[in-house]
Order: sequence, then structure tokens, then C-alpha cells
Amino acid sequence: MASGLGPTPLLLAVWGTLGATGFLKVEMAGKTQVVFLNDDVTIYCKIPGSPLLDSSFMGVIWFQKIGGSEMEARLYEYYGGHQAAFRPGASVPLELLERGDASLRLPGIQLREAGEYRCEVVVTPQKAEGVVQVEVVASPAGKVTLDQATTKENRYVRLVCKTSGFYPESITITWEKWTQKAPQHLQISEGEFSGPPVKNEDGTFNVTSYLTLKSPLEADGAPYYCVVGHVSLHTSQRFSLPAIETAESSTGNVFGNNFYSIPVAAVIIGLIFNFYLI
Repeated sequence: MASGLGPTPLLLAVWGTLGATGFLKVEMAGKTQVVFLNDDVTIYCKIPGSPLLDSSFMGVIWFQKIGGSEMEARLYEYYGGHQAAFRPGASVPLELLERGDASLRLPGIQLREAGEYRCEVVVTPQKAEGVVQVEVVASPAGKVTLDQATTKENRYVRLVCKTSGFYPESITITWEKWTQKAPQHLQISEGEFSGPPVKNEDGTFNVTSYLTLKSPLEADGAPYYCVVGHVSLHTSQRFSLPAIETAESSTGNVFGNNFYSIPVAAVIIGLIFNFYLI
């Protein structure tokens, strides 16, 4: 790409500072870089220890492997003051490139853009490259609602935990309750059931989990939590039944982003009382 350019005294001085051997090197963000769906991301590629460079004597090309094959698609290139983006919005800021930072900016990254990326940097007549595996993840959103059901034998209520918009597919959902008698949350092993993940049009997944409470005595005056674990989360997230009266009167949206822990027993007793009035 840069075969028509010859070395200058400035570039010769630059080569001497790139390392004891004078070889050009680049560093990536390890073997794997994890980014979040729809975020504006930076895929790192830097020349370690480089001084101020002249971008007019440099070249940068970014590639991505296509669909797990050995074929590559060109995403971005810069050479001799000219740049071209083959992926909309792809860029390498020139002011950073002159400081040895050839990192690629990609706005609004999508799941289909996960895969192997290759950064190729030229400081005439030397060339260096690095590769990194980019993983795109999406964190789950969750909400808990209260449902009621009736069988021939009895009436019961259940908590419904809807978890949506996560990627990859693997996820763990458990149920816990908290009581003043125990210093930690108690995991529930009976009456819970989780359905299979359902794929959305954008490639993310949803899953619904249920916890059945057969009587108000089971509530014990304790808040119940839907606990979600996913690779995109640093720690597990807990979702609980929202304060329906407060949320409805103040915001008009029962299931907003803020969740409030309340004793489930009071709600359950109210439902059963209404059954007897009917």
C-alpha cells in the first residue's frame, strides 16, 4: 500500500524509537474485547511507546472476517491524507493516529458485527498488524408482575419474571426471598419454572420464569426476588414486585425501570379477600 513512499530523516528517527530492534509493533486489547450492543465502541490498536508521528507518511487498514470464514471485509482505510469508510461511521481520528493510536471507532455496533478484527498499520517502509476477537453482548432487562390463577382444587397466585433483550442466549434465573430471620437471601427450589429462551428479530433473547405461591402463608411477609445471571453482568441482578399503588399514581407506568421491594403477603391477602366477596 505504501510502496511508493520512501523513508525520510524524520521517519528514520521514528523507527529508532519504536523499540530496541527498530521493528514496528502494534498492541490490541488482549485476545478478546467485549462490547455492548448498540454502543459506540472503540476497537483498540496502538503503537506502543511511539513519539509524535506524521500521518501523511502512515497508512491504516481495518479488516473483519466474514461469517467465520477466512474471507475478510475491509471496514476502513487511511493512506497519505486520504481516508475511506466502508462500514458507515467507521473512523480513526487523525489527531490520535499521530500519537500512535490507530483504534477504530464504530457507532451503534450490532450483533452481526461480532468476530475477528485485524488492524494493519504502515509507517513506511515497515508494517505491523494485530488481531482481536470482538464479542457483542446485551444485558437483560427485567420486570416482575403478579398473576392469579384458579384450579378445581384451589386458588393460588404466582410471580412472573420477564427477562428480555439479552445476548448471548445462556442465562440463569433463580428465585429468592428475604426474611429478617436469615442474614442472607434464601433460594427457593419449589414452585419455580422457567420457559425456553425466545429469539427476537434483532437476535437478542427473552425468557419468562414463574414462581407459584399456593397460599398467603408462603409469603411470610417477605419480599421475593427474581435473580438473573448473565455474562454481560458484573454481578447478578435482582428484580422484585414493584409498588403498584405508588408507581401507578406517580408515573402512570407500573413497570418502569425502578423496582421497589414490598411484602407480597399483603397483595396476596387482598386478592383472596376479593375472591370471597365474589
